[in-house]
Amino acid sequence: MFEHKGVNKILYGGDYNPEQWDEATRDEDMIMLPKARVDMVTLNVFSWARLQPSENVYDFSDLDSIVKRVTDKGMKICMGTSTAAYPAWMAKKYPDILRVDFEGRKKKYGTRHNACPNSPTYRKYSVLLAKRLAEHFRNQDNIVIWHINNEYSGTCYCENCERAFREWLKNKYGTLDKLNRVWNTAFWSHTFYDWDEIVAPNELSEYPGGSKSQFTGLTLDYMRFSSDSILQNYIDERDAIKGVINDALCTTNMMNVFKGLDYRRWAKEIDIASWDNYPQKFTSPYYDAFAHELIRGLKGGEPFILMEQSPSVTNWMPINSLKRPGQMRRFSYEAMAHGADALMFFQMRQSPAGAEMYHGALIDHSGRDDTRVFRECSAFGEELKKLGNAPLGGKADAKCAIVFDWPTWWALEDVGGITSRVRYPDEILKFYRALFESNVPVDIIGPEDDFSKYRIVIAPLFYMVGDGVKERMEDYVSKGGILLFTYYSGYVDENAHILKGGYPGCLRELIGARIEESDLLYEDMDHFVCDGVWIPGHVDDMSNSFTYNGVEYPAYKICDIMYVEGAQVLSVFNEDFYSGHPAITRNSMGKGFTYYVATSSSAEFYSDLIKNLCDEAGIGNAFDMSIEAVKEWEGIEIAVRQNDAKKVYYLINHTDEEKEVMFPFDGEELTENVRVEAGQTVTLAGTGVKVICVKL
Repeated sequence: MFEHKGVNKILYGGDYNPEQWDEATRDEDMIMLPKARVDMVTLNVFSWARLQPSENVYDFSDLDSIVKRVTDKGMKICMGTSTAAYPAWMAKKYPDILRVDFEGRKKKYGTRHNACPNSPTYRKYSVLLAKRLAEHFRNQDNIVIWHINNEYSGTCYCENCERAFREWLKNKYGTLDKLNRVWNTAFWSHTFYDWDEIVAPNELSEYPGGSKSQFTGLTLDYMRFSSDSILQNYIDERDAIKGVINDALCTTNMMNVFKGLDYRRWAKEIDIASWDNYPQKFTSPYYDAFAHELIRGLKGGEPFILMEQSPSVTNWMPINSLKRPGQMRRFSYEAMAHGADALMFFQMRQSPAGAEMYHGALIDHSGRDDTRVFRECSAFGEELKKLGNAPLGGKADAKCAIVFDWPTWWALEDVGGITSRVRYPDEILKFYRALFESNVPVDIIGPEDDFSKYRIVIAPLFYMVGDGVKERMEDYVSKGGILLFTYYSGYVDENAHILKGGYPGCLRELIGARIEESDLLYEDMDHFVCDGVWIPGHVDDMSNSFTYNGVEYPAYKICDIMYVEGAQVLSVFNEDFYSGHPAITRNSMGKGFTYYVATSSSAEFYSDLIKNLCDEAGIGNAFDMSIEAVKEWEGIEIAVRQNDAKKVYYLINHTDEEKEVMFPFDGEELTENVRVEAGQTVTLAGTGVKVICVKL
């Protein structure tokens, strides 16, 4: 990833903000950071006001001093552009920079991420700053990557954005006739006769006091437009930097399973994916692993940067609990196991005041180097030195993939008539959890990606079917692939326009069945809301059930009422007027098969289903053993990254109890530099990790 910069190990460090500190404190930092084995720092993330104190004045002198200090200590630099928080003078002089929120209120200066992405002022001065920084540091050899902005997010509904949205729509549709047809504007007399009649969908227009849009086509396109607008801000700065330094690497830090931006579309413009991970005490290991895989999948499985994690505590949760001893190490190794080639913290030293002054840091407010956190981070930094270049560049060799698509997420959760109990990521995580707990390697892909290298592709809630996707799926299955769909599949095209012929639309032949109706189930509650009115009275849980592999499982949230058209029925519902209708089907096409699951169920069901699919596809776990062979290793994650010369196995104990794992290959445990023989039992302490390299 950074070979041309002489990097031969996992980079280790984090956000360093010495602009908040005096010279004496900076001197202390230059002693303490090397002591913790920090070898890369992220600089200049929020310094715009200092870099540009007025419209025509730029002052990089303090930043120069900081760059010299870390360079003299042999550290690499991830250089920020500081454009996530603009200076106060800019908002005062150019109010077009301020966003208008969902309720239609013009924001005032404050917080961060408050710039309208279509503001001419913001686009002008953010690009100028990025260009000046690139010109100033063009010969700074230890800058390995440029960090543009920070955690892009938010939506603006101002007049600038409305005008830009209309231009975006003109480019997409060409004519109002086509737009009216695609959006079905005949409904509720929404026909547009002039482009300037189209307004942003917010609480003043298409969300009158509710959480669901009244106009799905317009809203979905505005979500796409908003993501594209902010992406253009990134592209503008990136191009300014690359116009000066043509081989510069650029990134921006993404945020977990974040709904607001189509990260898959963004990934095409980013050199290296990076993201910020803040697991809490209650976060399930499979959720963290899924988020890592989601980011890794954005760039076709290439390694990513873990740009931020906390060495100890966060400051923005309702309850900010400490990382227990060993947790930071375990979280860091899990990131490495799923593709991270750089591990960075927020932050190096705690802020003296402000919104993040209680957020954890390598150096806390005491300024001591003998705290528990500093000692743990230093010990981990030493471990990374021992690992050397062994983990770098390794990729997963997954034979199973899960499809995740942002526009599908937006359309599913924003349209009326679909149960509010369905959350797109939650349903996908049910399948991922089953694979994770069976230690089966998996990639997270988009509907436009290549299916052919996988034996199993799982496409939960495949609600939106883009142009050409059906044909690619049919080709994949006919050549021997196994493809799984669930309820809410095949409903609309990429414009959220209902596919003709009933559900599952164009997927009907592939699935071998049609869905006539779908029963949306209540959950246990003492009241419910209808048109804003609270209706008291207990509503019994209406969950159904079905039997699969001789075991009765619950059916939650939804039950499709299906009629097979060639598919084999594997399970039926047991209750209600659709008792006997299919709950799970299997359809053959060419050399492959398509499965359909007509409901949502328990973790035990997904585990059973995944085992059967993997057996059918001949897929084993990370050790290339059957899933059943390691069922007793509950709480142990086994992940592998490989290249042509070696495989690096990560054995991670997510429990507090000591565990034993039989390792099936000859290898070397890298953190302790000891030989491991094939068949040897490896002992993992509570929250412990072993990293074993096997040469090919």
